[in-house]
Amino acid sequence: MKKTNSTDQNIYNGMALIADPIHQYILFTVPEDNSGKETTEKNLIDSPWMQRLRRIYQLQSARWVYPAAEHSRFQHSLGTTHVASEFAKHLYPSLSDVCKDTPSLNYIEELLRLAGLLHDIGHGPYGHFFDQHFLSDWSLTHEIIGQKIIINKLGEIISLIRRSPSGAFARGEVLDPCQIAYLIKMPEPAEKDKQPRWLQLLRQLFSGIYTLDNLDYVQRDAYMTGFSLDMVDIPRLRYYTFFTKDGLTLHQSGISTLGRFLNARINLYGNVYFHRTTRALDLHLQEIFHDTMKLIFPGNPLNNLNAYLYCDEWSLFNEVQSWLRQKDSQKKKLAGEWKKLHDREVKWKMSFSTEISIDQVHRGTGFSRVKDYEERIKEQLPGKLKGISFKVDLATQDPRPINPIAEPGKKINIFNPVTGITSLEPLREIYRFIPARVIHFRVFSLNHEYDENLSEAAEKVLNSIEMSMPTNV
Repeated sequence: MKKTNSTDQNIYNGMALIADPIHQYILFTVPEDNSGKETTEKNLIDSPWMQRLRRIYQLQSARWVYPAAEHSRFQHSLGTTHVASEFAKHLYPSLSDVCKDTPSLNYIEELLRLAGLLHDIGHGPYGHFFDQHFLSDWSLTHEIIGQKIIINKLGEIISLIRRSPSGAFARGEVLDPCQIAYLIKMPEPAEKDKQPRWLQLLRQLFSGIYTLDNLDYVQRDAYMTGFSLDMVDIPRLRYYTFFTKDGLTLHQSGISTLGRFLNARINLYGNVYFHRTTRALDLHLQEIFHDTMKLIFPGNPLNNLNAYLYCDEWSLFNEVQSWLRQKDSQKKKLAGEWKKLHDREVKWKMSFSTEISIDQVHRGTGFSRVKDYEERIKEQLPGKLKGISFKVDLATQDPRPINPIAEPGKKINIFNPVTGITSLEPLREIYRFIPARVIHFRVFSLNHEYDENLSEAAEKVLNSIEMSMPTNV
């Protein structure tokens, strides 16, 4: 029997695999020996802060519509790490050509991998809903909290990591937690100018039309909900992406691939994130979420990160369950509403629905607040029905970062191989070839008794004005 050379097995030292339904396998670094002295990605993945993301679901309310969509922010973060790694290896040659002071490939790969792994580390229960209906009290977002966690809670682990899956860093290179914190949040203008050019360019991978984040969640959310997507060809999109002096650039040959991705993403918004029952559940959640969180977590989370570690959907569920047995009237009432939500008793029923195209949106002005539409609809109702309960829902800006239809001014660098010129092409030009409906206008009521009256009133209001892009999310 031929003896295997032990050196052939060295490629497996310090590496491990995670099985994943989207990317098949995700590689991550582990200690090369059993001494326990080396710090690797495993230390971060196994940290309480990352494990906490297992208890925060990726889809806040849509999981009650699509039963299989029980995936968490933890799984998505691992997937984003993988996407980051593949982009880093592909983009490094063009990045180093544009910026001569760019650190080594292995350093850049690990920097992007950790930013991908930790980009959602600051999320609270119910994801972006938590930002808008609780963190906004202190002008905070999950990215701001995430930056603090990265620097103050995970900074020591990060600074001790010395290699990526591709190999060791160059001599003297040490990861800076502040650079990872910079990548996960859109910086203030003054902050941006302080960073090296190569880091500013990498930031575009987290804030553009297609990002390391949405390239994972579009595929993952579609797969886990069972929603069928058009082809999403990430390898081709990555192949035609590169850096120029103007920033992140897409070769003209990649435009059709980008179009397919955007089309798939918009369909996911309309059919999953904006599903009528998802929105109905969110309307109910709006009524109870803020008051609940103020009782569970009084004060600014930045002042008590240790307690924030245990602020997740499991702890929220257990807490409100216990309120059912309390004498406090406010807690008991809130607990009753949470029970309805957890039992999937859909409070709000859709009475009217229509969709407004992008051309209609930008032709008029309309109202700026949902309340304005509700008041106008109430005016159109018969006198005896003016007191009925109903809500208008405008699904124009999802809680996720960068809704592709809510930022029509966003641009992308397109490289024309015939002229050799890179130019800023409006995203709208790409959207011209994507059949998209961009506003879901719905009226919800407590039952279906007055659907006809509410529909007639809503039609009259919409016919009398032209829509803008307000939102009640």
